[in-house]
Amino acid sequence: MKKMIQVTNLVKKYGDFTAVDQISFDVFENEIFGLLGPNGAGKTSTLEIIETLRIKTSGEVFVDGMNIDTHQNEIKKIIGVQLQAAGYYPNLSLRQLLDVFAGLYNITIDNNQILNSVNLLDKAKSKYKDLSGGQKQRFSIATTLINKPKIIFLDEPTTGLDPQARRNLWDLIRNLKSTGTTVVITTHYMDEAEELCDRIAIVDSGRIVKLDTPDNLIDDLVASGFERKKQVKLANLEDVFLHLTGKELREE
Repeated sequence: MKKMIQVTNLVKKYGDFTAVDQISFDVFENEIFGLLGPNGAGKTSTLEIIETLRIKTSGEVFVDGMNIDTHQNEIKKIIGVQLQAAGYYPNLSLRQLLDVFAGLYNITIDNNQILNSVNLLDKAKSKYKDLSGGQKQRFSIATTLINKPKIIFLDEPTTGLDPQARRNLWDLIRNLKSTGTTVVITTHYMDEAEELCDRIAIVDSGRIVKLDTPDNLIDDLVASGFERKKQVKLANLEDVFLHLTGKELREE
């Protein structure tokens, strides 16, 4: 299976603080890969380095076989990165916003096709500021599709959404995978990671403490003798997460 992302002994330091400490992992083609961890675990720094947005301290990173040290421009052409809400002009229509982003890539796009792929064709003339939370999140994913990327990075795409909007977005992410796209996702919702991800890396204090499929992570925890206090099921992915990181709450 082709490796779309290869990270080897990655280190990122900010002064004396080590945010990413010798992390190594691979992401395979057409995989939904989850990078999970508490606030401050090093997830964002790791992703920003892979996305060529931040300079690493040491280690090696390859994206689709290209070294991030020497092929940043080429890598940017094959990835899509989800923007936060602050990245959009609120008074422009969705169609106008897509044209703005297409101009950055110097390409011509089919606005209707992109909007239809995220179930927003009926909102093409609507202003971004008038969209619901779920619609804004779907549009943020639409902007990552403009350059027909091989890899898409989604940073907590369902935060703040109601359950129905979350499930709608889950279907959209599955559809991306069905087209052959590789997806890297971060989320604080363990049920979401369990439902969507083929494999998961759990990061704590800058290190990967466990990497496996959701099923295997849960089965390993159950096999260790772990039982939930209120037994609905022997364990779920949230139990794995808390067991490995050792902290039930971290403030922002």
